[in-house]
Amino acid sequence: QVQLVESGGGLVQAGGSLRLSCAASGRTFSSYTMGWFRQAPGKEREFVAVISWSGGSTYYADSVKGRFTISRDNAKNTVYLQMNSLKPEDTAVYYCATDMPPYRGYLPLKIYEYDYWGQGTQVTVSS
Repeated sequence: QVQLVESGGGLVQAGGSLRLSCAASGRTFSSYTMGWFRQAPGKEREFVAVISWSGGSTYYADSVKGRFTISRDNAKNTVYLQMNSLKPEDTAVYYCATDMPPYRGYLPLKIYEYDYWGQGTQVTVSS
């Protein structure tokens, strides 16, 4: 089993920045593929970003590419989402999730490909 806890959400003005953190425990963190998803009220949960276990491969949704950066620090069992140039449409609850080994050979982009989820952290961007 894996336990995930997100933090770092809050209220920020459009154009501002936030850094989200996701702390993992329960299994060897370095073996996890980690992803970020978000869900706005009344909308489906959508993919945001993913990072491979080594940190050597990443992929972003078109809506955040160029503004968000996913990274990880395996020594701290933590994955991050740096969010810059925030827009009101980025307002959502942000969730981190893990796809447990064995490795797929590709980066998972679908909700059903992930096994464990955190409780989420609220990000609100005002205009």
